[in-house]
Amino acid sequence: MKILMATMGLDIGGAETHIVELAKELKHQGHDVAIISNGGVYVPEITAAGIRHYQAPLHLRSFGPMRRARKILREVIRKEHPDVVHAHARIPAFLCGTLQRQMKFPFVTTAHWVFDTSGALRYLTDWGQRTVAVSEDIKAYLIREYGLPAEHITVTINGIDTEKFSPAVSGQRVMEEFGLKPDQPILSYVSRMDEDRALVARQLIEIAPELEKAVPGIQLLIAGGGNVFEELKQKADQVNQKMGRPCITMAGPRTDINEIVAAGDIFVGVSRAALEAMAAGKPVIVAGNEGYQGLFGPDKLSEAQAGNFCCRGLPLSQPQRLLEDVAAAFALTPEQREQAGAYGRQVIFDYYSVRRMAQDCLSVYDQVRRRKYRVVMSGYYGFENAGDDAILDSIQQAVREASDDVAVTVLSKDPDLTQKQYGLEAIPRFRVFKVFSALRRSDALLSGGGSLLQDTTSTRSLLYYLSVIRCAQLLGKPVMLYANGIGPVRKRVNRRRVKRVVEQAALVTLRDHKSLEELREMGVERSDVVVTADPVFHLAAAEPERCRELLASTGVDLEKPFVAVSVRDWPNAGSFYEDLAQLCDHLHQTYGLEVLFLLMQPSRDREATARVRSLMKVPSHQLDAPCTPRELMGVLGLAKLCLAMRLHTLIFAARMAVPSLGLVYDPKVESYLRELDLPAAGHVEHFDLEQARSRADEMMAHYDQVLERLREKSRQLAQAARENERLLLEMLDQKS
Repeated sequence: MKILMATMGLDIGGAETHIVELAKELKHQGHDVAIISNGGVYVPEITAAGIRHYQAPLHLRSFGPMRRARKILREVIRKEHPDVVHAHARIPAFLCGTLQRQMKFPFVTTAHWVFDTSGALRYLTDWGQRTVAVSEDIKAYLIREYGLPAEHITVTINGIDTEKFSPAVSGQRVMEEFGLKPDQPILSYVSRMDEDRALVARQLIEIAPELEKAVPGIQLLIAGGGNVFEELKQKADQVNQKMGRPCITMAGPRTDINEIVAAGDIFVGVSRAALEAMAAGKPVIVAGNEGYQGLFGPDKLSEAQAGNFCCRGLPLSQPQRLLEDVAAAFALTPEQREQAGAYGRQVIFDYYSVRRMAQDCLSVYDQVRRRKYRVVMSGYYGFENAGDDAILDSIQQAVREASDDVAVTVLSKDPDLTQKQYGLEAIPRFRVFKVFSALRRSDALLSGGGSLLQDTTSTRSLLYYLSVIRCAQLLGKPVMLYANGIGPVRKRVNRRRVKRVVEQAALVTLRDHKSLEELREMGVERSDVVVTADPVFHLAAAEPERCRELLASTGVDLEKPFVAVSVRDWPNAGSFYEDLAQLCDHLHQTYGLEVLFLLMQPSRDREATARVRSLMKVPSHQLDAPCTPRELMGVLGLAKLCLAMRLHTLIFAARMAVPSLGLVYDPKVESYLRELDLPAAGHVEHFDLEQARSRADEMMAHYDQVLERLREKSRQLAQAARENERLLLEMLDQKS
């Protein structure tokens, strides 16, 4: 692959070293790598490794330099034509993001740290089509602060070159350079000397006289440059003068960090620097601006890994504790030091190899790389409807699992939202020229899933989807009606239109048998129409821990069973909302079920939900936190029972094998309940409360049998859903 990395600069720092080691390993594996940055001390090292470097002011946040940097970036991308652009810092990522929307290159970012998200700074961030996080806590931060889908974040490591950082490396040259005495104890420390990174360096300088008393003859070798280096050097000079000897050596910015580390007997630092010292077989005191952990050992591995050896969430470093731990580390016997160093090096071999770091990035690159086939997806996407968003997510997931050779472009009401949530190229669904251009460049159109070919919503809606299909056909592109739900189509002229489109489509798959009956009634006679299943039966729920966290945020007692309720606005509902409130009360009072309302499309569901809740006698809860479809599905999967008006709530429940009662407002709900062999509580427009109670009681009385039957049905439908991708790939291969 040809890979272009963009970062602020290449001076001393953990992120910078990460980038250098990653680029060198990718180059070693045979990839063509270039880096664009403001330059720095590592430029000679990467160019010596055969990695091209371009200079651009990517380190400045003011308008003028950012504008110049963007112009240079554009020129470099045009010249290099990379297979992927990988940005490693906030400003480069933001500028690459603005270009990616125009130039359409595959785009990945790495989050090395957490950022200030206040005010406009939140908008000076772009996380690309996929994101790499260097620790689990940074992944959690990206999900929490930016709403990134968990499945679009890959956690990697700070990979360490175990040959460069090794007990075999000598520190003799560095000791000679700075006049350090090899027969006297040496403590080494490496970090950027910036205000937000240099807390422990300050503390080491401060406690040097006390360290002298605890560890006679101690020498402090402090490496790193930054905006407070001169200030700290002056303080170190003053301390040296008071002590009457050169106790503290301020080495400044260096690229020979492996030799700096090798010169020391004990190392103090965090993040990548701490890992490098562990690889060199040195006992390490993990301490930095984010917190303090102390002397690393087996008892601290899990805690250190959780924060990527950055101590986030731990107590801040205090001079007295630092003094005590440094003294204790130097008091270790030679055998104890050797054991501590050997354990740290083994941890690097087990968890932090540079080869694994490169493989993590290559797997992410593969997710966004250019594909052999391009397909356009047309559907009800970008409207913040969890059901249709789940269809989109499930189709793109299923297509990716079936083949690495298919790229998807989505026609969306909100392209930016779709791209952010799913990492897919998206264009405005009503911009005629853009839609035409996307179809012209594509190899096929996927229309669906969902109930697109119906006129219950409006004839205008139907005509939109038919016009997109017709445009693709005029351009000679094969059209797949993908797991469609057909109808109801009531107007005679619309039925003729749908019949014509279905007969001319290259491939037709339907999500239920009722849709096939509808086509037969329209006069469609083709024998190759395949009934598969809704794509959502292929979708995986979010991680259980995240789903329990969301459930806990609603106030539901996690130890109690609950019924998940989904209701939407609907005209001509009569007393339905009052009756539904009484049905919810009944489920709580009779079966002890907590009542939790889910908003599948908040703009359409919130008012109706509030109305039902206000009419209930028992307390209820509502999931208000913004959720991805996978998260909603996962929360629903924790329920005992589902009571749903929206079709995709029922489909979510069936996917998770949660017994359900449907609230019928549209024939598609009724037909799918039959497909799932589940009962309807009643029809919204003529709801019978007594009948609904009776059907709920019947389900609870035979709950285990219903559950077992539903599990088997869900398994069958999940298997049927996979047919959609098999047939799609057959169609694309035939075209080629």
